[in-house]
Amino acid sequence: RPSLREMSIYALFLADLCLVAFSMVSTDRYYLNRVMTRLFLEPRSSVDAGRAFRSIGSKADFWRFAEGPLLDGLYWDKWYSNTTSTHWNHSHIYYENMLLGAAQIRQLKVRNSTCSIYPYFQTVLHDCYSEYRYQAEDRSDFGLRNKPEWKYTSASPLAPWYWGSVGVYSSGGYLFTLARSKQESKKKLVFLRQNSWLTQGTRAVFIDFSTYNANVNLFCVIRLVVEFPATGGALTSSQIYSVKLLRHITYYDYFLASCEITFCVFIVTFMIQETVKIAELKKEYFRSISNWLDLLLLVVSILTIAFNIFCTVTVSQLMEKLLADAHVYPDFYFLAYWQVLYNNMVAFNVAFAWIKIFKYMNFNKTMMQLSSSLCHCAKDILGFSLMFFTVFFAYAQLGYLVFGSQVEEFSTLQNSIFTQFRIVLGDFNFEAIEAADRILGPVYFITFVFFILFLLLNMFLAIIHSSYTAVKADFNARPSQELDIKDLFKQTFRKAFVKLRLKKPEMDTHPADEN
Repeated sequence: RPSLREMSIYALFLADLCLVAFSMVSTDRYYLNRVMTRLFLEPRSSVDAGRAFRSIGSKADFWRFAEGPLLDGLYWDKWYSNTTSTHWNHSHIYYENMLLGAAQIRQLKVRNSTCSIYPYFQTVLHDCYSEYRYQAEDRSDFGLRNKPEWKYTSASPLAPWYWGSVGVYSSGGYLFTLARSKQESKKKLVFLRQNSWLTQGTRAVFIDFSTYNANVNLFCVIRLVVEFPATGGALTSSQIYSVKLLRHITYYDYFLASCEITFCVFIVTFMIQETVKIAELKKEYFRSISNWLDLLLLVVSILTIAFNIFCTVTVSQLMEKLLADAHVYPDFYFLAYWQVLYNNMVAFNVAFAWIKIFKYMNFNKTMMQLSSSLCHCAKDILGFSLMFFTVFFAYAQLGYLVFGSQVEEFSTLQNSIFTQFRIVLGDFNFEAIEAADRILGPVYFITFVFFILFLLLNMFLAIIHSSYTAVKADFNARPSQELDIKDLFKQTFRKAFVKLRLKKPEMDTHPADEN
């Protein structure tokens, strides 16, 4: 009965957590992300194919995109029938998404002479701009020094850095805010292009803007990034966050708020229970894997509550301030970034909460055998994992060093590791490494498949099979003293029917009574 009561309470907790978690997401977020991706990242016609964001390969391509598709996507002041809308004070992208404030363009530069030139070339090469590093960042005024876009703006201490394709970039830089009208914005962009706002030292350009859709109560925070690596050319990336920052509007939202409070009550109760267990069991408490899972769930839940409080308080404090001036850029990226972190924390919370269900499935004989098998072979699996990942990472470094300069899948050590996981799953482009090296390519692939797939993974299965066989034999040798979950439910329902007089109580019969 205590175990059944504990399982019922946990089922209520899990239902409450899932209700809170799945209310935060909807298909509207995907559709909003999709339409913004099509508008700003993909060409809308064959004419725009050369000016699309993803086709940017140089600084000249960037200006073509900024003066064309970017402005066309940001400013919607006419209806589809080409009639001017008079009741809109803001641009409404796709007629539904209001542009909040103005868009902002920001660039980061590095100083000249931030890299070393070989003495032989010093007579012919006088400029040297390194890849982006915070220590090498250029913060001096340049160009038309009397304009704000030519002066460096320090980074906000709370603004997160951006992890790009070839570097990690700070939130400072040289800022330029677009105007409220399309014509004025284009004039400013042309002016910056003609006066060489982007220089040889430019390493990254960020385009930031935000929209709000009242129909679905979603903010869409968009960041388009163009990196100019030291090798030349350009790399593009983007972040599109559709988040629900205003969470308490309808009656259903307030019901969800009550569910969040209930979740907090559950966590406080679980904390008290675990504290009592630790006080009673002391060191024995930490020898159980299920207890460690309980602690992990509590830690993640506490972090989730902390993120929730932080996001709610921050939004309430900054929302009015960000929307006060329609002619400046409202930095919703900071709020969206932390909201996404909160959403991810809730997702991990749900995952760990569902995994904990296995703790209550030990009432079932089969599930008890499975969990006992995993505990029985834990040391063997740990030792095997050390050998497996030693060989796995050895091949990852081999692939990176041999094919890294020619094959995209091995261009970084991280890519090389994930590529090998794809090989294990059977998803791999063999022709790419064969074209890179006709001898080492096939040798690498064949030996990797032989050692990892044929030997090590089969050893892994053999360890689990041996452990399960031993545990199953042990269970069959001794009768289980614990009641199976189905028998527990049968007994509970039988007693309930007897009390309701829907069934007669069963009488125990003994062989002695028959004599």
